[in-house]
Amino acid sequence: MASLNKVMLIGHLGKDPVVTTLENGSKVAKLSLATTEKFKDKNGNPLESTEWHNLEIWGDQAKIAEQYLRKGKLVYVEGKIKTDTWEDNGIKKYRTFIRVLGFTMLSSIGDQKSTATGNDKSENIPNPDDFINANSVDDLPF
Repeated sequence: MASLNKVMLIGHLGKDPVVTTLENGSKVAKLSLATTEKFKDKNGNPLESTEWHNLEIWGDQAKIAEQYLRKGKLVYVEGKIKTDTWEDNGIKKYRTFIRVLGFTMLSSIGDQKSTATGNDKSENIPNPDDFINANSVDDLPF
């Protein structure tokens, strides 16, 4: 039986991207995304629960993230869950994060919404209707 590792999130960025340029010239952007669930307790009182997600964006998408993503912006991301493991003084450590495969900025830059995918090689930000991801078979969930 086949398996699937796919994540779709809509949330607000918790900080500006921290972008690192590697020795080979490629870039990686790391940032955090908050998703908030609103619900009511058994007495009908409104409550909120916020979950924080660590994101990692690579290559051309990292360049776009560095240029346009800012703290507080609303973003839709598609990706997969990844876990790094390493040993530190004999203790096994883990870091779980979302490897972003494509994203759409839902907050406007001026009057424009923008999209980035692994297939985008241009410096121009495409229209959100052009969001393409080879792993995506679903429409956006809204």
